[in-house]
Amino acid sequence: MKIVKIALFLLVVILLAPQITTAAGPFGPPQPAVKTAGGYHTGIGYWVQEDRYENGAEQGARQNQVYSELGYGSPEGWEITARVGMSDLRMTEAFRSSTAATTTDKQDFAEGGKFFSTWGAKGFYPFNKTFGIGAFVQGTYYFSDFTDAVSGRQNGAPFSAELRMKSLWEANAGIGFQVTVPQAIKIYLGPHFHYSEFKASPSLDVAGLALASGEKILRNRSLFGGFAGIEVPLAKGFRLNLEGQYTERLSAGAAVLYVY
Repeated sequence: MKIVKIALFLLVVILLAPQITTAAGPFGPPQPAVKTAGGYHTGIGYWVQEDRYENGAEQGARQNQVYSELGYGSPEGWEITARVGMSDLRMTEAFRSSTAATTTDKQDFAEGGKFFSTWGAKGFYPFNKTFGIGAFVQGTYYFSDFTDAVSGRQNGAPFSAELRMKSLWEANAGIGFQVTVPQAIKIYLGPHFHYSEFKASPSLDVAGLALASGEKILRNRSLFGGFAGIEVPLAKGFRLNLEGQYTERLSAGAAVLYVY
């Protein structure tokens, strides 16, 4: 009966995934962060997100994120989590010119200090005290657009333009395998699906610039990747989580949780 309930829960979560994508940060261990009777946890974390996007040309992206989270877990094996944080965005060679007729004062797009929110849900089934398997979905939405300005000369005439990265969002889903070793340390890994997109909208159409030559939607190149991590219990209910994710680029971070 327990595994049936978890399976039904995961099915509902997966069906609702497109509506809750409103992943930034770690997925965490498949097993919820709860005590025996279930309950809440809070946490803070830092995450470095790297990705590659494309729409004709490829663009590398890097984000530094800090966040706080609140979660509720059940002893039956499911958990929901919400995060709020701030992030920057750097796009390499977003203003790179592909023609000698256009020159710019810089090549990279960069802006910081934008708020985002991440929502996630997971379910876990333990085979025994050591091994278990779980599944999760996680979505992130950025409340504000990222903007940066570029200036230069086109065919000898000066220009100045603003590039706006609009409606950035991300969705993740995956399966995690977990092993619990002595000292209640959890080690986990698994495959995951990753999708992210945004709209690049320049105030001026500058021919020859990678992301400022007309409005376009960019999507991440690699849809599938892997993740691995470790959770180590600390004193008085605190836990340390370290995780890395790979989808053509490596993303990684750390979080400290407190379980009530």
